[in-house]
Formats: sequence, structure tokens, C-alpha cells
Amino acid sequence: MPAGQPPVQNLLVLTKITAILDAFTLADPELPLSEIRTRTGLPQSTAQRLVANLVEQGFLDRTRGGYRIGVRMLHWAAPAMQGLEAVDIIRPVLDEMRDTLGETAAVFRESQGHRVCIALAETRQVLRRAIRVGQILPLHAGSAGRVILAWTPDRLAEILQRDLESFTDETIVERDQLAAVVKETAVQGYAVTTGERQTGASGLSAPIFTAQGELFGALTVMGPTSRMPEETCREWAPYVLERAEQLTRTLGGRHPDER
Repeated sequence: MPAGQPPVQNLLVLTKITAILDAFTLADPELPLSEIRTRTGLPQSTAQRLVANLVEQGFLDRTRGGYRIGVRMLHWAAPAMQGLEAVDIIRPVLDEMRDTLGETAAVFRESQGHRVCIALAETRQVLRRAIRVGQILPLHAGSAGRVILAWTPDRLAEILQRDLESFTDETIVERDQLAAVVKETAVQGYAVTTGERQTGASGLSAPIFTAQGELFGALTVMGPTSRMPEETCREWAPYVLERAEQLTRTLGGRHPDER
């Protein structure tokens, strides 16, 4: 074995520990040992031993219902985040999404009743949706705007007092209809739209949250409907939700329903 290379056994243990920690999500921050075993595929004795060791070292905390990520993890997260701007954290995830799905990935934030693109990884394909960092777009048209409205009820109330501008034949301009689809977005956890702001263009968005459980912004994948029909967007939804959760965690955030 080359000098300085860790033993294979140590790497295997680290892989198992990583699998245990990855079993916890924003939707399921607390898990019993049986569920940890199911999600990791580890034998009972191995899972029990490693979980006990992780509790002893502060990686996991015991709860009434089982276990959750340990508070000690925040101690290491703080220096990792120090000096990093949010966009620096977001950009590698957008690059990965663009390379995996082949379409443009972006993050939008609300600003003065509109949505603004704050980060972007543009598709390498010739046919693409025109978008740039700093571009200001409406909240009532498009998947990112729908996500923003779903988790900022005060802003939704303001938008519903306005006359809604039509951009295409698919733009929702009826207030009751907009309120209904925004409610649906909050229930299913993501939004898919086709042709609302630009004919022949689709979007898929999921929310990113802050440490206070408030909306940070909308993570979006966008592209031509010819490559992103609704059924494809639905198939991609779990992946986009996972990346949104990853960004929420990396930014030190939590889902508003998490206790």
C-alpha cells in the first residue's frame, strides 16, 4: 500500500457513516434506527454500532423518536461557510445540474414584487432560453415565480391585488386561478410551467430556505418545451428537489415545517 494512503477498511467505514448521515433529509430530520437501516441497507449490527459511535462523537443526537443530525455538526459548518458568498455556494450546484440535465439551471430571488436571477449555469446546447444574471422577471408567470409566491403569502396577496399582465396565451391572468395553482405548488413542493412567460419554453422550480425557515429563493431548470415537456419535468422533479435541499442545508437553512 502506498505511503499515506488510508486502509481500505477505513474508507469503507467512512462510506457507511456517510450513508447514515445522508439518510436524514429536511423532510425527515428525525429517523428511528429501523428506518436508518432501511435507507442505508446496512446490517442491523453494523447500523446499531455505527449509530452508537456517531451519537458518542456528537455526529448524531438521540431524540424521543430515534436520532437526528447532531448539533455539533454546526460547529464544523460555521468555518466551512466563513467568507463564502451565497452565490459562491450556489454556483457549483448549478453547474452540476446543467451538466446532468443538459439544460440551463438558475436561482431566482424576490425583489420589489419581481423575481431576479442571481446565479446561472447556461446550457451548452444551441437552442436555449435567453436569460442573464440580474434579469428582472414577473412573479405571476413561470415556475420560479410560482414557487416564490407559494412560500411568501404576503407577496402573493399583493400580486393578487394587481392586474396580471399576459405574455403568452398560457399566462395565468385570472386571480383565482393563480391563487389555486400557487396553493397546489405549496402542497406538492415544486412547480412546473410551460409557455407562461415565453411560448415554447418550460420551467421546473423548487424552493430553497434560510436558517429561519423562510424562503431564500427558487432553484430552477429551464429550457425549450421540445426538450422539456411536462412529463420530463415531472420525472426531473425529485432530482431538482434534492438539489434544492442540498442548497438549503449548505446555506444553513431548514424547511419551514421542520421542528
